[in-house]
Amino acid sequence: MNACSTCSPRTQSYIGLGLMALMAATRFHHFGDALHMPDASWAVFFLAGLYLAPAWLLAFLLQAVAIDYVAIEMMGTSAFCVTPAYAALLPAYAVLWVGGRWLARNAGTDLSGLGRLAGAVVASTLVAFAISNGAFYWMGGRVAETSMAQYVQTWIDYAPAFLGSTLMYLAAAVVVHSLVLTLARRPIAARAR
Repeated sequence: MNACSTCSPRTQSYIGLGLMALMAATRFHHFGDALHMPDASWAVFFLAGLYLAPAWLLAFLLQAVAIDYVAIEMMGTSAFCVTPAYAALLPAYAVLWVGGRWLARNAGTDLSGLGRLAGAVVASTLVAFAISNGAFYWMGGRVAETSMAQYVQTWIDYAPAFLGSTLMYLAAAVVVHSLVLTLARRPIAARAR
């Protein structure tokens, strides 16, 4: 999976707006349910790092906060997760974005490129989870009596869902990316038929 480092600003705008739409459509439900897709925010930040210029990062951070504000203030979503630890989402999202940037510089089209993709996604997702979950657990003020054993249990309970949904969206992105490359490589006459 190669990044879009040479993409035109117009192409980057399409990608950026598509990723923003994905986050807007899914951010309201962390893990999804029968009627809702799981939150794509973590995959969106990774993909933004992979495909988009650095200036886009601020737009995605602002969008995430705006969606949370609208969900809580206007749609009645619980504010349980909004604690002083909410600020830790900034470095957590930055880790995902940096994982995408790293992959953009180190991606390849062979099997080892897929290995680097998987490694970058898993590593950045788990580090982002450690930051956000650790901040919420230890500094969020929602857990009366903290313990390392209970914290480890939060990893067992929640890390697989965060990793799974991120991997699901990234797998879909690999498919879309491959389809776009395949179509772009076809001769114009073959596409017109």
